[in-house]
Amino acid sequence: MNDVVLSVSELSKTYAQADLSVEVLKKINLSVKSGETHAIIGVSGAGKSTLLHLLGGLDQASSGHIEVMGQALDQLSERKLGQLRNQYLGFIYQFHHLLQEFDALENIMMPLMIRRSSRAEATERAMSMLSQVGLEHRAKHKPGELSGGERQRVALARALVTSPACVLADEPTGNLDEKTAESMMELMVQLNQSQDTALVIVTHDLSIASSMQFQWEMHDGELNAVP
Repeated sequence: MNDVVLSVSELSKTYAQADLSVEVLKKINLSVKSGETHAIIGVSGAGKSTLLHLLGGLDQASSGHIEVMGQALDQLSERKLGQLRNQYLGFIYQFHHLLQEFDALENIMMPLMIRRSSRAEATERAMSMLSQVGLEHRAKHKPGELSGGERQRVALARALVTSPACVLADEPTGNLDEKTAESMMELMVQLNQSQDTALVIVTHDLSIASSMQFQWEMHDGELNAVP
């Protein structure tokens, strides 16, 4: 199966600053198919995170077009956009963004509860994901009781628990030591292959980028394939 899950055409983003307008993204084109892995590299401030936010419908483009599973993001209401994100997209950030008052299992259950799955089904699927990331023994531990690597693995499980069509990851290993980062990436690729989930990863780590099928470099607001 090689369906296009994410399609970007002529995407631009301009921010107004006082009397100036700053063009952060310039006519970006990108196509991501199911099961593919893409890495986006570039210096800080090149627009990588801005692009990822646009792809996830977390910000609006100035011009251009984004489709997720054939649905144009700019044609959706906020409610429909939220439903699309929950159904088709998973997000992983440099900072895990786990809810501190909930334990690991409850954090992973959250996207399923938002889509109104039964508590029994959400618990079963979340426990299965915890097992896949090797943390079933930490199910009842809150984020403050977990190591940095464990928190990122919980965040990964939360991103994948809904079996999304695409995971958008912004520096997912940026706060991890080299060994933990390596095992986290192995896990992401393994789950990508087993679930046929596309990965789009923003990273400064060239070794991570080189392990992806496609590499792109963001420079001066433009996205170009790395030869």
